[in-house]
Order: sequence, then structure tokens, then C-alpha cells
Amino acid sequence: MEKLKPVEAKDRIILALDVETVEDVIKYVELLKDYVGFFKVGLPLITSCGFEAIDIIKEHGGKVYFDGKFFDIPDTIAKACINLLKRNIDFFNISSVGGSKMLANAVSLCRNYAKKNNIEPPVILAVTLLSSFGQKTLTNELGVDMNISSYVFKLSQIAKDAGLSGVVAPDTDASKIKKELGDDFIVVCPAVRPTWAIVNDQIRIVSPSDAIKAGADYIIIGRPITHSSDPVSAAKLIINEVEDAVKNKEENL
Repeated sequence: MEKLKPVEAKDRIILALDVETVEDVIKYVELLKDYVGFFKVGLPLITSCGFEAIDIIKEHGGKVYFDGKFFDIPDTIAKACINLLKRNIDFFNISSVGGSKMLANAVSLCRNYAKKNNIEPPVILAVTLLSSFGQKTLTNELGVDMNISSYVFKLSQIAKDAGLSGVVAPDTDASKIKKELGDDFIVVCPAVRPTWAIVNDQIRIVSPSDAIKAGADYIIIGRPITHSSDPVSAAKLIINEVEDAVKNKEENL
């Protein structure tokens, strides 16, 4: 799938468009469409502006990554995913904890829909574990008696076996995921923060450079750009950091 292959450094950047008005959507898309690869539409924006936000991004020449983290019974999830295909979403995610049946059913029905309607097959990612979770939450609250990295890899393996295109996972697990599940299996790294940015509410964070070096294909960045007094300059700084990381990684192969 060609659209999964980032060509330039900017293509690797997914901007978390965590705004709540149509005006802000237009503002950031017009300002940053040439400096990021995708605009992430999450729950706050979709519940505030609905699919109008997605339509605006498309109309202004941007690409969409829909971050809905769908988690429900298999039939419901498959129908929701097909509705995303009808909106020409570039790629999207569902929750890996929904289990193999939910994941595989979504992939199968979406691919059948794409074939029937002569459109490109969907790029579906599985969200492994939220970046706000640490080992204590996983063990003490969810009752999962596994090391957090082992748990992330297990969920990634389930997603791979179910036919998904990749996962959303932390940089600490990217290298193993790539090694064990194949370089073509996409890894999107969330909670990315440049060293000059404020951490905010995430526990497991990483710099753009470290994420790329670890094996991430894409990185999700929001507030360091959108909350900057000069979003374009902030995006350019991140592009430069990604370019250097890609170059260093290639030189060390």
C-alpha cells in the first residue's frame, strides 16, 4: 500500500488536531498541511464538529488519520469501519483489546467492501496500550500480570495475525515489533514530545528522534505544534529532527 510508505520526513508526522471548532480546523489545516503528513481526528473533535471536520481536512488537501479506538462487538465495529471507508479516511485505528474475532472481522469486511467498490483497501491499525498507562495501572487496576512491554507485543501479535496493517505502540516496543512481525508491519508512536516541549498528561513519552531510531514509521505530535506561538516553525524543527534521525539510522544499517 503506497500510502503507508513515508517519502519525506514530514510524511511521518501525524498532527493531533485536538481542537473543538471548525474555525480552528481550517486554521491549522491551511497553516500546516505542507508540514505534516496527516491530521489526527480524535474523539473531542469528532464529537464537537462531527464528520464536517474530516470533510474540511480533505477539502483543504490534508490527509486524515481517524483515532476512534473502536471497541465493541465484531459486527458493530465492522459497520463503523465501513462507514469510515465511505468517508475516504486515509487510515484509522481500532482497539486491540477487542480480541482477534473483532479485529479479523473488521479487516475482512472492510477489504470486501473496498474490492466491491473498487477502492483502495483500508489501512487499519490496532491501538495496543494507552500512553497514559504505566505498569501500575496495567497490573493493579486491569489485573494483567505481565510486563508492560510483553503485553504490548502480545497485542501486536494478535493484530498481525488478524490481518491489520500495524499498531500504535510506544517506541520501547517498536524495535521488537519490527524484528518479530516484519518491517512492513507499521508502527505508529504516540505521546511524542520534542525535548523543548511540556510533557502534559502522558506517562510514557519519547522524542521524535528516539521514536524514529527505535523503528517507528510515524509519530503523533499535537500540543508542541498547535500550542506553539509559531506552529510552522515548531513543525519545521520537528521535521529537521526526523530527517536527522532517519539519516543516522540509514547510515548505521
